[in-house]
Amino acid sequence: MFARNLYRYGLLGRFIGVLHAVAKLQGKRLHDILSARDVSEQRAFFDRTIAPMFDNRLVRFLSRMPVTYYGLGIPPAQYDELVASASDGNPVTTLRQRVERLACDFPITDNYFAWQAFGRHYDIQNRVAVPAYLRAENYDAIKSRVGHVEVHHASMTDFLADQPARSLHRYVLLDAQDWMTAEQMTALWTQIDRTADDKDARVIFRTAGPDSPLPKKLPASLLAGWRYLESESRAFHEKDRSSIYGGFHVYERRTGS
Repeated sequence: MFARNLYRYGLLGRFIGVLHAVAKLQGKRLHDILSARDVSEQRAFFDRTIAPMFDNRLVRFLSRMPVTYYGLGIPPAQYDELVASASDGNPVTTLRQRVERLACDFPITDNYFAWQAFGRHYDIQNRVAVPAYLRAENYDAIKSRVGHVEVHHASMTDFLADQPARSLHRYVLLDAQDWMTAEQMTALWTQIDRTADDKDARVIFRTAGPDSPLPKKLPASLLAGWRYLESESRAFHEKDRSSIYGGFHVYERRTGS
C-alpha cells in the first residue's frame, strides 16, 4: 500500500489524480506511458494524450477556482506560490509544466516517481524503477542499521531546542517551510543557527515556488550567518526527477559565524 500511494500525497500527485479521472472519462490510460521505450516516445505520448487534457473544459473550469486546490490538500501558501510561478497567473499553467517535466525530461524506465504518478505503483516486475531502499541488494545493509534510527515525536524546532550548541551538521527540511509563518520560521532557524556546526553545516529544503522564502521571512541578522549556494541549488533542482517542486535550496554555514 505504501509503495502504491506515496506519490499521490504530493502536490503534483494529487493533481495527476484529477488527470487520471479525466483520462478514464475519455477512455484513455495514463498508465500507457510506462511502455515508452525512450524519451521521444514519452514526449509523443504527452503531446498526444496528456497535453490535450489541460484544454478540457472541466480541468479549465476547476483550475480557476482556488477551492479546487484546497480540496486537493494544497494549502493557501502553496497555492499562492503556484500562482506567482505561472506566467499567466493561472496555477494550472505551473502544474502543466511540472507534469510535462515528469513525463518528458527523464527516462521513464528508471524514474520511480513517474511510475507512481502515471501507473500508481512501482516497477515490481523488472524492479528497475524502484527506490534504492526497496532494492534487494540493499536490504541487508538497511536491516543492519535499523538500530541506529531514532524516532522523536516533536516539531523540528522543539527537537533542536534540546540539542547542544554546534552539535549538528546536516538539516533536511523538505517543504515544511511552505506552511510556516515568518515567526515560526524565525524560531526554527534560531535553533538551526544555534545547533549548527560552525565549519560545515548545511541545510537543504524544497519549495512549491522557485524562490527561497528565507530572505523575505528571516531577520537579516539571522540569515547573515548562512550562504545561499545558488548554482548548486539550481543543479540539484534540475536533477529532481519527482518534478513536484519549484525549487531546491542549499544553505551553507558561513565559517566562524
